[in-house]
Amino acid sequence: MSSRSQYSSRRPMLKKRDDFEDILEERRSSSDLRYALRCYSPTLYKGLVPCRASMLKSIVLQSDHLQHVIKQVSSQSGESSECVTEEASLILDEMAQSLQLSTVRFFVYTLSKAFKRLFRSVCVNEEGIQRLQQAVQEHPVVLLPSHRSYMDFLMMSYILFMYDLPLPVIAAGMDFMSMKFIGEMLRMSGAFFIRRSFGGDKLYWAVFSEYVKTMLRNGYAPIEFFLEGTRSRTCKSLTPKTGLLNIVMEPFFKGEVFDVSLVPVSISYERILEESLYARELLGVPKPKETTSGLLKARRILSEDYGSMHVYFGHPVSVRSLAEGKVNRCQHNLLPRHIPQKPSAENLEFLTDAAFRLVRTQEENMVLKPWVLIATLLLQNPDGLDLSSLGEQTDWLRHLALALGAFLDWPDQESCARVISCSLALHRNLLSVSDELVQLNVEDSTQVETTPEEAVFQRAVVLLSCASYRNEILHVFVRPALLAVAIQNANSHSKDDIYNCFNFLRDMFSNEFILCPGDSVQDFEEACYLLVKRGALQVSEHEIVMSASGHRTLTFLCAVLEPFVKGYQVVCRYLCENVLENLLEKDFIPALRNFALKLILAGRLKCYEVLSSDLQKNALAALLRLKAVRKVKVDDQVTLKENKIAVNSLEDMLGGKIPTQKPILARL
Repeated sequence: MSSRSQYSSRRPMLKKRDDFEDILEERRSSSDLRYALRCYSPTLYKGLVPCRASMLKSIVLQSDHLQHVIKQVSSQSGESSECVTEEASLILDEMAQSLQLSTVRFFVYTLSKAFKRLFRSVCVNEEGIQRLQQAVQEHPVVLLPSHRSYMDFLMMSYILFMYDLPLPVIAAGMDFMSMKFIGEMLRMSGAFFIRRSFGGDKLYWAVFSEYVKTMLRNGYAPIEFFLEGTRSRTCKSLTPKTGLLNIVMEPFFKGEVFDVSLVPVSISYERILEESLYARELLGVPKPKETTSGLLKARRILSEDYGSMHVYFGHPVSVRSLAEGKVNRCQHNLLPRHIPQKPSAENLEFLTDAAFRLVRTQEENMVLKPWVLIATLLLQNPDGLDLSSLGEQTDWLRHLALALGAFLDWPDQESCARVISCSLALHRNLLSVSDELVQLNVEDSTQVETTPEEAVFQRAVVLLSCASYRNEILHVFVRPALLAVAIQNANSHSKDDIYNCFNFLRDMFSNEFILCPGDSVQDFEEACYLLVKRGALQVSEHEIVMSASGHRTLTFLCAVLEPFVKGYQVVCRYLCENVLENLLEKDFIPALRNFALKLILAGRLKCYEVLSSDLQKNALAALLRLKAVRKVKVDDQVTLKENKIAVNSLEDMLGGKIPTQKPILARL
């Protein structure tokens, strides 16, 4: 592991985090209508008054960039420039927002009513708001919230209105356009609608990118989008998408703006509104279409208690500072600014690195509630825990999580027993308490006769719902957990052997967790540092040894990763036993789910998380990246071809049956 010497050790610092204010406290004692109609005077970028939405469309259509692409498309398609321009205008009409303060006021009034019924508190870090107020005056601002619920973008606009900040323009999927009335209301609240995929549509991409860049260059409004691209159904951060990030950075690369401020925002829920819906989607139940009638039917959630919500505005990140020494902006001067250029390899690497680090910042600022600790313990103890044992283990886990850097919202003035009691009450739909024994609600309590398959499905819904809360804290544990499993699998005290195993596991699970590309050594050293500091390990120049008091910590950390290790092993086993000559990619998830279901019904598998489509897709992505599986196009359909020797070896390496040395994979 000589490459480690190139790097300085990463030493995580316990950073001071901002205090929070409950923004609903005032709302509970004053008029919502008066509040919605109050004077709204936002801080503006360089004091400029934003142009009207209609003027914005005109600027985009007349831009040199779009005119250049229109001529290109006209030449390639044989259509007249007028026809292509008309097509571009229609795309823009479909896409563009038409922000109107009157509509925003209506939403503020309605959401004030809804939020007070849904949440006990909505807590915002005021220091983050103050930093944002300063940032919007100096440079164009891009807001990058985490995405766990449909509630995210509504809450963002609500908070910005409350603090007299410019209302954002928000990138939204076309799905919302199918919602009669609501779709147009969202448009008038600042949403601009984009297709989920553009394919090779050069004109659509040009209209979209120019629209976003025009708003950014003119300081029209903060631009808001989700780096993860979509809601996370598992409450783990998703691998970031870089397309929109490249668009908002391009004006800086081309010298059109001095700087751009990227503001990561972490939105945390004590209880997720879409909890069981997500679990069912992961089990193959189709996602319900966004419709107005569906929204009206969802009103019943207003009678539920969703606990508290935290919104943490992170420090604005300067693109100029990020890019210093990493991006050569001179390359953008070789062609006129209006001529589109594909990002260079250097720019792509920079974009990917920046995106991962921004998502990791979101993770680090996520406020974690006591329930995530309890959910983690209940998943590791399927037979349940008595209340006294649950109290002792939760208190132990709390101190471990804090030592590893968790941002934990634990009411210090309350006893541990009281905190646990409140958490259990809030999540009573997922668990039962009988004779002091706390268990997840995995048994069918309806007394309705069900098939074995239906019983597995019902049990899986509860377990995956609970796992989504455990997943909220995985970013705290993942690096030490990878090290713990590496120590267990390496069957050696050699630091190099353990690092090789750590590096293999990190690579295998890089679609599963936010692990910054190229940071394997730093992550290894960070994990070593944290576990040495905790007293679980002793690390010398050449060896890593578990300390006398480290067994409990390492056993827990191995258990944290066990569902993922077991899940990936089941995927490998399925591919090794697959007898189909042409396994269609579209059939992979249903066939794998059926394979895992049979193992569960036969009593050979207890890990229900294997049934999650998210885990299955991530495992397939890892096997494709490691070249153990490849895609082949046959008769216009994509098939999967597995190298059974390579897949079998990966399964064995996950279980620690054979050493994880790089030459093994290279030979395969």
